[in-house]
Amino acid sequence: MILLLMMADDFTGALDTGVQFAARGIQTKVVVDSQVDFSAYDTKVLVVDTETRHLPASQAYEIVSGLTERARRCGVRYIYKKTDSALRGNIGAELAALLKASGQSRLPFLPAFPQTGRFTKKGVHYVDGVPVTESPFGIDPFEPVIHSVVTDLIGEQTDLPAYSFPAQKEGSPLPEKDGILVFDAETPEDLENTGRALADQDELHIMAGCAGFGGVLPGLLGIGADQEKPLPALDPRLLVVCGSVNPITLAQLQKAEEAGFTRLRLTPRQKLEPGYWDTEEGKEQLVQIEAMLAEHPFSIIETNDPGSNQPTADYAAGLGIDRETLRVRIAGSLGQLVGELFTSSSLGTLLLTGGDTLLQCMNCVGAKELEPICELERGVVLASFTYRGCTRHVITKSGGFGQETLFIDLAERISHPL
Repeated sequence: MILLLMMADDFTGALDTGVQFAARGIQTKVVVDSQVDFSAYDTKVLVVDTETRHLPASQAYEIVSGLTERARRCGVRYIYKKTDSALRGNIGAELAALLKASGQSRLPFLPAFPQTGRFTKKGVHYVDGVPVTESPFGIDPFEPVIHSVVTDLIGEQTDLPAYSFPAQKEGSPLPEKDGILVFDAETPEDLENTGRALADQDELHIMAGCAGFGGVLPGLLGIGADQEKPLPALDPRLLVVCGSVNPITLAQLQKAEEAGFTRLRLTPRQKLEPGYWDTEEGKEQLVQIEAMLAEHPFSIIETNDPGSNQPTADYAAGLGIDRETLRVRIAGSLGQLVGELFTSSSLGTLLLTGGDTLLQCMNCVGAKELEPICELERGVVLASFTYRGCTRHVITKSGGFGQETLFIDLAERISHPL
Protein backbone atom coordinates (compact mmCIF):
# COMPACT_ATOMS: atom_id res chain seq x y z
CA MET A 1 0.00 0.00 0.00
CA ILE A 2 1.16 3.52 -0.78
CA LEU A 3 2.36 5.27 2.36
CA LEU A 4 3.47 8.55 0.78
CA LEU A 5 2.19 10.36 -2.31
CA MET A 6 4.43 13.05 -3.74
CA MET A 7 3.15 15.42 -6.42
CA ALA A 8 5.60 17.36 -8.61
CA ASP A 9 4.78 19.80 -11.40
CA ASP A 10 7.47 18.56 -13.80
CA PHE A 11 9.42 15.39 -14.52
CA THR A 12 12.89 16.36 -13.34
CA GLY A 13 11.37 17.64 -10.10
CA ALA A 14 9.54 14.36 -9.59
CA LEU A 15 12.77 12.46 -10.04
CA ASP A 16 15.05 14.61 -7.88
CA THR A 17 12.61 14.22 -4.98
CA GLY A 18 11.68 10.57 -5.52
CA VAL A 19 15.34 9.61 -5.62
CA GLN A 20 15.73 10.79 -2.02
CA PHE A 21 13.80 7.63 -1.12
CA ALA A 22 14.98 5.28 -3.87
CA ALA A 23 18.64 5.93 -3.03
CA ARG A 24 17.94 4.66 0.49
CA GLY A 25 16.53 1.41 -0.85
CA ILE A 26 12.91 2.46 -0.34
CA GLN A 27 10.51 1.14 -2.96
CA THR A 28 9.71 4.17 -5.15
CA LYS A 29 7.95 4.67 -8.48
CA VAL A 30 7.81 7.85 -10.59
CA VAL A 31 4.90 8.12 -13.03
CA VAL A 32 3.47 10.70 -15.42
CA ASP A 33 -0.28 10.42 -14.94
CA SER A 34 -2.49 12.88 -13.07
CA GLN A 35 -5.30 10.29 -13.24
CA VAL A 36 -3.14 7.57 -11.71
CA ASP A 37 -4.87 4.49 -10.30
CA PHE A 38 -3.47 4.23 -6.78
CA SER A 39 -4.66 0.64 -6.42
CA ALA A 40 -2.40 -0.42 -9.31
CA TYR A 41 0.81 0.35 -7.38
CA ASP A 42 2.28 -1.74 -4.59
CA THR A 43 4.99 0.68 -3.53
CA LYS A 44 5.77 2.66 -0.39
CA VAL A 45 6.37 5.92 -2.24
CA LEU A 46 4.53 6.99 -5.39
CA VAL A 47 5.72 10.17 -7.12
CA VAL A 48 3.32 11.65 -9.67
CA ASP A 49 4.42 14.20 -12.25
CA THR A 50 1.28 16.28 -12.74
CA GLU A 51 2.76 18.41 -15.57
CA THR A 52 1.07 21.49 -14.13
CA ARG A 53 3.91 24.00 -14.18
CA HIS A 54 2.86 25.59 -17.48
CA LEU A 55 -0.90 25.21 -17.05
CA PRO A 56 -3.29 27.99 -16.01
CA ALA A 57 -3.50 28.21 -12.22
CA SER A 58 -7.13 27.04 -12.19
CA GLN A 59 -6.27 23.82 -14.03
CA ALA A 60 -3.29 23.17 -11.77
CA TYR A 61 -5.58 23.63 -8.77
CA GLU A 62 -8.12 21.09 -10.04
CA ILE A 63 -5.48 18.45 -10.81
CA VAL A 64 -3.79 18.68 -7.41
CA SER A 65 -7.14 18.83 -5.63
CA GLY A 66 -8.39 15.72 -7.44
CA LEU A 67 -5.24 13.73 -6.70
CA THR A 68 -5.39 14.72 -3.04
CA GLU A 69 -9.02 13.69 -2.66
CA ARG A 70 -8.46 10.31 -4.35
CA ALA A 71 -5.33 9.66 -2.27
CA ARG A 72 -7.30 10.31 0.94
CA ARG A 73 -10.04 7.90 -0.16
CA CYS A 74 -7.41 5.25 -0.86
CA GLY A 75 -5.93 5.60 2.61
CA VAL A 76 -2.63 7.27 1.66
CA ARG A 77 -1.24 8.44 4.99
CA TYR A 78 1.12 11.24 3.89
CA ILE A 79 0.93 13.69 0.96
CA TYR A 80 3.84 15.90 -0.12
CA LYS A 81 3.52 18.72 -2.65
CA LYS A 82 6.90 19.01 -4.27
CA THR A 83 7.60 22.58 -5.43
CA ASP A 84 10.33 23.99 -7.61
CA SER A 85 13.36 25.09 -5.58
CA ALA A 86 13.41 28.39 -7.49
CA LEU A 87 9.67 28.96 -6.93
CA ARG A 88 8.57 28.53 -10.54
CA GLY A 89 5.10 27.27 -11.40
CA ASN A 90 1.64 27.51 -9.86
CA ILE A 91 2.81 27.31 -6.27
CA GLY A 92 0.01 29.30 -4.61
CA ALA A 93 -2.76 27.47 -6.46
CA GLU A 94 -1.29 24.03 -5.84
CA LEU A 95 -0.61 24.58 -2.14
CA ALA A 96 -4.15 25.88 -1.72
CA ALA A 97 -5.54 22.85 -3.54
CA LEU A 98 -3.67 20.45 -1.27
CA LEU A 99 -4.72 22.22 1.90
CA LYS A 100 -8.41 22.53 1.00
CA ALA A 101 -8.78 19.00 -0.39
CA SER A 102 -6.94 17.42 2.53
CA GLY A 103 -9.40 18.56 5.17
CA GLN A 104 -6.51 19.80 7.30
CA SER A 105 -6.32 23.30 8.76
CA ARG A 106 -2.68 24.10 7.98
CA LEU A 107 0.03 23.20 5.56
CA PRO A 108 3.75 23.48 6.47
CA PHE A 109 5.86 24.67 3.51
CA LEU A 110 9.68 24.52 3.51
CA PRO A 111 10.81 25.80 0.08
CA ALA A 112 14.58 25.82 0.77
CA PHE A 113 17.22 23.55 -0.75
CA PRO A 114 20.36 24.78 1.08
CA GLN A 115 22.53 22.02 -0.37
CA THR A 116 22.20 23.73 -3.77
CA GLY A 117 22.47 27.32 -2.56
CA ARG A 118 18.72 27.97 -2.35
CA PHE A 119 17.57 29.10 1.07
CA THR A 120 14.80 31.07 2.77
CA LYS A 121 15.65 33.82 5.26
CA LYS A 122 13.10 36.10 6.94
CA GLY A 123 10.55 34.98 4.39
CA VAL A 124 12.70 35.89 1.36
CA HIS A 125 13.87 33.13 -0.99
CA TYR A 126 17.48 33.29 -2.22
CA VAL A 127 19.40 31.60 -5.01
CA ASP A 128 23.19 31.66 -4.68
CA GLY A 129 23.06 34.59 -2.25
CA VAL A 130 20.66 36.89 -4.13
CA PRO A 131 16.85 37.13 -3.97
CA VAL A 132 15.36 34.74 -6.51
CA THR A 133 13.97 37.61 -8.63
CA GLU A 134 17.55 38.86 -9.13
CA SER A 135 18.81 35.40 -10.14
CA PRO A 136 18.58 33.81 -13.62
CA PHE A 137 15.12 32.55 -12.64
CA GLY A 138 13.87 36.12 -12.47
CA ILE A 139 14.54 36.57 -16.20
CA ASP A 140 13.47 33.12 -17.40
CA PRO A 141 11.84 33.65 -20.86
CA PHE A 142 8.99 31.20 -20.18
CA GLU A 143 8.30 31.41 -16.43
CA PRO A 144 10.05 34.33 -14.68
CA VAL A 145 9.74 34.44 -10.88
CA ILE A 146 8.35 37.87 -9.92
CA HIS A 147 8.29 37.61 -6.11
CA SER A 148 11.15 36.87 -3.72
CA VAL A 149 8.93 37.09 -0.63
CA VAL A 150 7.39 33.64 -0.49
CA THR A 151 4.08 34.70 1.05
CA ASP A 152 3.65 37.36 -1.65
CA LEU A 153 4.19 34.74 -4.33
CA ILE A 154 1.62 32.44 -2.71
CA GLY A 155 -0.84 35.33 -2.43
CA GLU A 156 -0.80 35.84 -6.20
CA GLN A 157 -2.90 32.67 -6.65
CA THR A 158 -4.91 32.13 -3.48
CA ASP A 159 -6.83 34.01 -0.80
CA LEU A 160 -5.81 31.48 1.85
CA PRO A 161 -3.68 33.08 4.57
CA ALA A 162 0.07 32.50 4.36
CA TYR A 163 2.50 33.29 7.15
CA SER A 164 6.29 33.31 7.39
CA PHE A 165 8.18 31.90 10.39
CA PRO A 166 11.79 31.25 11.41
CA ALA A 167 13.21 27.75 11.38
CA GLN A 168 11.88 25.76 14.32
CA LYS A 169 13.72 23.86 17.03
CA GLU A 170 12.91 20.27 17.89
CA GLY A 171 10.52 20.21 20.82
CA SER A 172 9.50 23.84 20.45
CA PRO A 173 5.77 24.69 20.13
CA LEU A 174 4.63 25.42 16.59
CA PRO A 175 3.00 28.73 15.64
CA GLU A 176 -0.73 28.69 16.35
CA LYS A 177 -1.87 29.77 12.90
CA ASP A 178 -4.09 28.14 10.28
CA GLY A 179 -3.28 28.39 6.59
CA ILE A 180 -0.02 27.98 4.71
CA LEU A 181 2.94 28.18 7.10
CA VAL A 182 6.21 29.10 5.37
CA PHE A 183 9.32 28.18 7.36
CA ASP A 184 12.79 29.64 6.87
CA ALA A 185 15.77 27.33 6.35
CA GLU A 186 19.34 28.41 5.69
CA THR A 187 21.01 25.06 6.39
CA PRO A 188 20.14 21.36 6.11
CA GLU A 189 20.00 21.35 9.91
CA ASP A 190 17.22 23.94 9.77
CA LEU A 191 15.19 21.61 7.56
CA GLU A 192 15.82 18.69 9.88
CA ASN A 193 14.99 20.62 13.06
CA THR A 194 11.80 22.13 11.69
CA GLY A 195 10.80 18.73 10.38
CA ARG A 196 11.36 17.18 13.81
CA ALA A 197 9.22 19.85 15.44
CA LEU A 198 6.44 19.17 12.93
CA ALA A 199 6.72 15.38 13.34
CA ASP A 200 6.59 15.65 17.14
CA GLN A 201 3.21 17.33 16.85
CA ASP A 202 1.89 15.04 14.08
CA GLU A 203 1.86 17.86 11.52
CA LEU A 204 3.31 15.94 8.55
CA HIS A 205 0.20 14.35 7.04
CA ILE A 206 0.29 17.10 4.42
CA MET A 207 3.43 19.11 3.70
CA ALA A 208 5.22 20.93 0.91
CA GLY A 209 8.74 21.78 -0.19
CA CYS A 210 11.35 20.85 -2.75
CA ALA A 211 13.92 18.04 -2.83
CA GLY A 212 15.68 19.69 0.13
CA PHE A 213 12.96 18.90 2.65
CA GLY A 214 12.17 15.74 0.70
CA GLY A 215 15.63 14.49 1.60
CA VAL A 216 14.91 14.47 5.34
CA LEU A 217 11.45 12.90 5.07
CA PRO A 218 12.48 9.20 5.16
CA GLY A 219 13.80 9.63 8.68
CA LEU A 220 10.96 11.89 9.80
CA LEU A 221 8.30 9.47 8.56
CA GLY A 222 10.12 6.37 9.75
CA ILE A 223 10.20 4.76 6.31
CA GLY A 224 12.74 1.95 6.34
CA ALA A 225 14.70 0.53 3.42
CA ASP A 226 13.38 -2.42 1.43
CA GLN A 227 16.56 -3.70 -0.17
CA GLU A 228 19.65 -1.69 -1.03
CA LYS A 229 20.27 -1.42 -4.77
CA PRO A 230 23.84 -1.55 -6.08
CA LEU A 231 24.95 1.19 -8.46
CA PRO A 232 24.74 -0.30 -11.98
CA ALA A 233 27.57 -0.24 -14.48
CA LEU A 234 26.98 2.55 -17.00
CA ASP A 235 27.85 2.72 -20.66
CA PRO A 236 31.06 4.82 -20.73
CA ARG A 237 29.78 6.97 -23.61
CA LEU A 238 27.69 10.03 -22.80
CA LEU A 239 25.18 11.95 -24.91
CA VAL A 240 23.90 15.22 -23.42
CA VAL A 241 20.50 16.20 -24.82
CA CYS A 242 19.70 19.76 -23.82
CA GLY A 243 16.47 21.70 -24.24
CA SER A 244 17.20 24.20 -21.46
CA VAL A 245 17.85 27.92 -21.94
CA ASN A 246 19.04 28.42 -18.35
CA PRO A 247 22.37 30.32 -18.18
CA ILE A 248 23.73 27.73 -15.73
CA THR A 249 23.24 24.97 -18.29
CA LEU A 250 24.61 27.14 -21.11
CA ALA A 251 27.83 27.59 -19.13
CA GLN A 252 28.02 23.84 -18.59
CA LEU A 253 27.64 23.21 -22.32
CA GLN A 254 30.39 25.70 -23.14
CA LYS A 255 32.80 24.12 -20.66
CA ALA A 256 32.07 20.67 -22.04
CA GLU A 257 32.70 21.79 -25.63
CA GLU A 258 35.99 23.38 -24.57
CA ALA A 259 36.94 20.04 -22.98
CA GLY A 260 36.38 18.14 -26.22
CA PHE A 261 32.67 17.27 -26.36
CA THR A 262 31.27 17.29 -29.89
CA ARG A 263 28.42 19.80 -30.02
CA LEU A 264 25.49 19.74 -32.45
CA ARG A 265 22.99 22.59 -32.45
CA LEU A 266 19.66 21.78 -34.06
CA THR A 267 18.49 24.23 -36.73
CA PRO A 268 15.26 26.23 -36.38
CA ARG A 269 13.62 23.98 -38.96
CA GLN A 270 14.68 20.81 -37.16
CA LYS A 271 13.24 22.17 -33.93
CA LEU A 272 9.99 23.68 -35.19
CA GLU A 273 8.77 21.82 -38.30
CA PRO A 274 6.34 19.10 -37.11
CA GLY A 275 7.46 15.64 -38.23
CA TYR A 276 10.84 16.84 -39.45
CA TRP A 277 12.63 13.61 -38.43
CA ASP A 278 10.20 11.61 -40.63
CA THR A 279 11.15 13.55 -43.77
CA GLU A 280 13.82 12.36 -46.16
CA GLU A 281 16.10 15.17 -45.01
CA GLY A 282 15.41 14.29 -41.40
CA LYS A 283 16.21 10.62 -41.96
CA GLU A 284 19.49 11.56 -43.61
CA GLN A 285 20.33 13.76 -40.63
CA LEU A 286 19.60 10.87 -38.26
CA VAL A 287 22.14 8.73 -40.09
CA GLN A 288 24.71 11.50 -39.71
CA ILE A 289 23.92 11.92 -36.04
CA GLU A 290 24.36 8.18 -35.44
CA ALA A 291 27.72 8.38 -37.18
CA MET A 292 28.68 11.31 -34.93
CA LEU A 293 27.78 9.33 -31.83
CA ALA A 294 29.73 6.30 -33.04
CA GLU A 295 32.84 8.40 -33.62
CA HIS A 296 32.67 10.65 -30.53
CA PRO A 297 32.18 9.13 -27.06
CA PHE A 298 31.10 12.46 -25.53
CA SER A 299 28.52 14.45 -27.49
CA ILE A 300 25.97 17.23 -27.09
CA ILE A 301 22.73 17.77 -28.99
CA GLU A 302 21.07 21.03 -28.04
CA THR A 303 18.35 23.44 -29.09
CA ASN A 304 20.07 26.79 -28.48
CA ASP A 305 21.23 28.91 -31.41
CA PRO A 306 24.79 30.27 -31.42
CA GLY A 307 25.00 33.65 -29.69
CA SER A 308 21.29 34.07 -29.05
CA ASN A 309 18.02 32.33 -29.86
CA GLN A 310 16.83 35.09 -32.18
CA PRO A 311 17.06 32.92 -35.36
CA THR A 312 14.63 30.43 -33.81
CA ALA A 313 12.36 33.24 -32.61
CA ASP A 314 12.31 34.70 -36.14
CA TYR A 315 11.56 31.30 -37.65
CA ALA A 316 8.73 30.81 -35.16
CA ALA A 317 7.32 34.24 -36.05
CA GLY A 318 7.34 33.20 -39.70
CA LEU A 319 5.29 30.14 -38.80
CA GLY A 320 2.90 32.28 -36.75
CA ILE A 321 3.35 30.29 -33.53
CA ASP A 322 3.30 31.70 -30.02
CA ARG A 323 5.84 31.18 -27.24
CA GLU A 324 4.02 28.24 -25.66
CA THR A 325 3.78 26.41 -29.00
CA LEU A 326 7.45 27.19 -29.56
CA ARG A 327 8.36 25.55 -26.23
CA VAL A 328 6.26 22.45 -26.91
CA ARG A 329 7.53 21.98 -30.47
CA ILE A 330 11.18 22.24 -29.45
CA ALA A 331 10.74 19.68 -26.69
CA GLY A 332 8.73 17.44 -29.01
CA SER A 333 11.42 17.52 -31.69
CA LEU A 334 14.05 16.51 -29.14
CA GLY A 335 11.77 13.77 -27.89
CA GLN A 336 11.25 12.31 -31.34
CA LEU A 337 14.98 12.49 -32.03
CA VAL A 338 15.81 10.56 -28.86
CA GLY A 339 13.09 8.03 -29.66
CA GLU A 340 14.65 7.39 -33.08
CA LEU A 341 18.09 6.95 -31.55
CA PHE A 342 17.04 4.96 -28.48
CA THR A 343 17.86 1.47 -29.72
CA SER A 344 20.93 2.51 -31.72
CA SER A 345 24.14 0.67 -30.89
CA SER A 346 25.90 4.04 -31.09
CA LEU A 347 23.95 5.48 -28.16
CA GLY A 348 25.41 5.19 -24.68
CA THR A 349 24.29 6.76 -21.42
CA LEU A 350 21.80 9.60 -21.90
CA LEU A 351 21.83 12.86 -19.98
CA LEU A 352 18.65 14.90 -20.39
CA THR A 353 18.46 18.41 -19.01
CA GLY A 354 15.17 20.26 -18.66
CA GLY A 355 11.81 18.84 -17.55
CA ASP A 356 10.13 19.43 -20.91
CA THR A 357 12.94 17.58 -22.68
CA LEU A 358 12.61 14.58 -20.41
CA LEU A 359 8.83 14.45 -20.66
CA GLN A 360 8.76 14.60 -24.44
CA CYS A 361 11.44 11.94 -24.70
CA MET A 362 9.32 9.71 -22.48
CA ASN A 363 6.19 10.47 -24.51
CA CYS A 364 7.90 9.62 -27.78
CA VAL A 365 9.02 6.22 -26.54
CA GLY A 366 5.66 5.55 -24.90
CA ALA A 367 7.07 5.33 -21.36
CA LYS A 368 4.96 6.50 -18.42
CA GLU A 369 7.18 5.31 -15.59
CA LEU A 370 10.81 5.69 -14.55
CA GLU A 371 12.70 3.93 -11.81
CA PRO A 372 15.00 6.33 -9.94
CA ILE A 373 18.22 4.72 -8.72
CA CYS A 374 20.41 7.30 -7.02
CA GLU A 375 21.78 10.84 -7.13
CA LEU A 376 25.11 11.19 -8.89
CA GLU A 377 25.32 14.74 -7.56
CA ARG A 378 22.82 17.06 -5.88
CA GLY A 379 19.85 17.38 -8.21
CA VAL A 380 21.41 15.03 -10.78
CA VAL A 381 19.47 11.77 -10.85
CA LEU A 382 20.28 8.40 -12.38
CA ALA A 383 17.21 6.42 -13.49
CA SER A 384 16.33 3.68 -15.97
CA PHE A 385 13.52 2.71 -18.30
CA THR A 386 12.90 0.20 -21.08
CA TYR A 387 11.73 0.73 -24.67
CA ARG A 388 11.50 -1.85 -27.44
CA GLY A 389 13.22 -4.37 -25.22
CA CYS A 390 16.16 -2.04 -24.66
CA THR A 391 16.91 -0.72 -21.16
CA ARG A 392 18.78 2.56 -20.96
CA HIS A 393 20.20 4.47 -18.05
CA VAL A 394 19.32 8.13 -18.17
CA ILE A 395 20.77 10.95 -16.10
CA THR A 396 18.41 13.86 -15.53
CA LYS A 397 18.77 17.33 -14.11
CA SER A 398 16.89 20.58 -13.97
CA GLY A 399 18.35 23.34 -16.12
CA GLY A 400 19.36 25.40 -13.09
CA PHE A 401 21.44 22.78 -11.24
CA GLY A 402 25.14 21.96 -11.17
CA GLN A 403 28.63 23.40 -11.37
CA GLU A 404 30.14 24.58 -14.68
CA THR A 405 32.16 21.37 -15.08
CA LEU A 406 29.18 19.09 -14.41
CA PHE A 407 29.07 17.37 -17.81
CA ILE A 408 32.84 16.91 -17.82
CA ASP A 409 32.77 15.48 -14.30
CA LEU A 410 29.95 13.07 -15.15
CA ALA A 411 31.71 11.89 -18.31
CA GLU A 412 34.82 11.17 -16.27
CA ARG A 413 32.82 9.36 -13.62
CA ILE A 414 31.01 6.98 -15.97
CA SER A 415 34.01 6.30 -18.19
CA HIS A 416 36.34 5.65 -15.20
CA PRO A 417 34.14 4.20 -12.43
CA LEU A 418 35.68 3.58 -9.02
